[in-house]
Amino acid sequence: MRKLYLVMIVVLLFVSCAKKIDPPKEWALLNSVTLKGINPIGLAVMNGELWLSDGDHNRLVQINPKGEILKEIDSLERPMHIDADKEILYVPQYGMDNIAIFNGDKRGILDVQDSLDAPAGVSVYKSEWAIADFYNNRILYNNGKNQISFGKEGRGNGEFYYPTDVQITENEIWVADAYNNRVQVFDKKGNFLKIIGAEEKMNAATGIYVSADELFVTDFENDRVLIFNLKGELKQVLKEEIEKPTDILKEGDTLFIINYRSGKLNTYDLQPVSN
Repeated sequence: MRKLYLVMIVVLLFVSCAKKIDPPKEWALLNSVTLKGINPIGLAVMNGELWLSDGDHNRLVQINPKGEILKEIDSLERPMHIDADKEILYVPQYGMDNIAIFNGDKRGILDVQDSLDAPAGVSVYKSEWAIADFYNNRILYNNGKNQISFGKEGRGNGEFYYPTDVQITENEIWVADAYNNRVQVFDKKGNFLKIIGAEEKMNAATGIYVSADELFVTDFENDRVLIFNLKGELKQVLKEEIEKPTDILKEGDTLFIINYRSGKLNTYDLQPVSN
């Protein structure tokens, strides 16, 4: 009888575990809204609110889910791939060779202690920051105490051909190596680790976002977004309602993609894969 009880317990545990296995899911388009009068380049979330850099109009705008402008910060010089941390917005000014900082009504400039040439992207993680220095073909990285520069113009491992976006994660630095049509990954000493996406025939990998388990890349000229796992294996390609995508961001269970040509904001969620 005791053996029978043990067998029943094992069977029940197996059935219970089997029920918890989720079906495979993929990202599906929920909504696409037109951003009237906005040509979006960069995307960030601060306090649950969406902010966009409108490079053609030299401003930042905060928008609601309908794409309506709630707030505006003007008098910028070609703001690019922005980032936000707590109450602070970090804005690379491509036309001013600096990183502007906005904290409420206060405006400042990030102390880079180096000369930038058309910064195209910035990333902030805890006390760390990194900058994609476009025309210098390099990344500047500061761990909160020390600063390094890595990269040079070229096609090889660890070399760049106009980097446009960068993201710091817990252990790595990810770079959109735009016109080498790939993403490169480095450790926090600037050592090259790997390349992702080189075989996918991208044409201008302009924007990236790295989540806990996925890498999202905007393939600008091919009007698509590629989704990889963190090993570099392609999982999904998004094309619907995408025209010249420039940036992408995951917030909670929602994915946002901005499109420069159409001036649209696309929203996605994960849905079960249909057979």
